[in-house]
Amino acid sequence: MVDLPDRTTQFIDWYLAVVEAAELTDKRYPVKGLNVWTTYGLRARRRLDALLVQEIERTGSNPVEFPTLIPQTEFAKEAEHIRGFDAQVYWVTRGGETPLDVPLVLRPTSETAIYPVFQKWIRSHRDLPLNVYQIVNTFRYETKTTRPFLRVREIHFFEEHTCQVDDDAATARVRSNLETAKAIVRALALPCAFLRRPEWDKFPGAYYTVALDVPLGEARTLQIGTIHHYRENFSRPYGLLYETATGEQRYVHQTTFGLSERLLGAVVAIHGDQKGVVFPTSIAPYEVVVVPVPGAGADVGSLARDVADRLGRAGVRVVVDTGDERPGAKYYRWELKGVPLRLEIGPREASGGSVTAVDRLGKKGSIPIATLEAGVRGRLAEFDAALYARATERFSTAFRRVDSIEALRDGRAVAVVEWCGAEACGHQIEAAVDGSLLGTPEAPLPLPTLGEPRSCLVCGTAAGTRWAVAGRPL
Repeated sequence: MVDLPDRTTQFIDWYLAVVEAAELTDKRYPVKGLNVWTTYGLRARRRLDALLVQEIERTGSNPVEFPTLIPQTEFAKEAEHIRGFDAQVYWVTRGGETPLDVPLVLRPTSETAIYPVFQKWIRSHRDLPLNVYQIVNTFRYETKTTRPFLRVREIHFFEEHTCQVDDDAATARVRSNLETAKAIVRALALPCAFLRRPEWDKFPGAYYTVALDVPLGEARTLQIGTIHHYRENFSRPYGLLYETATGEQRYVHQTTFGLSERLLGAVVAIHGDQKGVVFPTSIAPYEVVVVPVPGAGADVGSLARDVADRLGRAGVRVVVDTGDERPGAKYYRWELKGVPLRLEIGPREASGGSVTAVDRLGKKGSIPIATLEAGVRGRLAEFDAALYARATERFSTAFRRVDSIEALRDGRAVAVVEWCGAEACGHQIEAAVDGSLLGTPEAPLPLPTLGEPRSCLVCGTAAGTRWAVAGRPL
């Protein structure tokens, strides 16, 4: 048994211990921040990838895959973009023993790899919209403390890149991405805030950035995704022009939508408890574990295999634990690994024609073997609903309205403040929370008594005030 640190008072230590004990990744690779995807963690990641593909393809986006290496000549075309990533870039300067004429960048993000090719793909308004996505690894020289899934140097990354005819069409694509993001986080039972970042914290090269943030307690937040509207900021340096129906040449307007393995880290961080990981069924490596409980007068092993076979044929991801450990040790291990539903089959269940079902949140009951498939599906749906309800309750209590600089220093919750939009006032708010002004809400926050903003809590200006969120990004 693993003695986990206390989740409330030692959150980071708890998180690291859970990730390791549940065998989601192995961080002992001899390069800092490059972790090994173990079998169990890779199964979860593949389920996550499948969810992302399913949701983005509903919107008509199509898969592509671009090379990992980017010529310096292309990487340098967008000056603001370069300034944002220069300190994080890995450079390839030799091929074998031969110095390269043009140094190559190991992809930190993909705009500069993709857009030179888009320039060849797009000629006419008939080629638009162009909506494509890829799932690849990106590389960034992370100098801060690395943590599995949350802060790494090799990032498993989903990114959609689109080209649109004008600003209105690009804005519509951003709104579509927001709806897709809501579907994804709902499937993961992860309520989150959709916040438009302030000007000084937007993605390099973006016109504006909307980020997905989840609160972790003690005013900490974790960014789990971003949506960017570029306007013509990339299409101009990369020459992404199209001919309109009337023969004019215009620059495309662009958007991107990015998510990464941080989603998996967020699932661990938000749903996990003192027993370990808690997976929603959408990405659980196994939805059900069947545990035979030996006893006199019953072939529980055979019944367990029959139960697993039936569930497998019904499309349930299921595993039978046939190890020689005591049942209690098996229960503990699969709770640590976060399997949503455990089926126990002993002599009593065999003789009674049912199985004992215990979900990862502790709800216990029985399912008749005669209606096994429907019963398991029903219990899994109940578990997902309960997990989302628990997460939503925690989410709604993670924010509090703050109406003075002094109150910002409390630090017990993510602050919702009235802000005039001025950068100077924003930085004063950041200093008070010892963190960041995360942005202004793109969707309502879970505070029903907010009402309309009145005046900035820093300068008192009434005109242009809006709600903003401030906290300490993890």
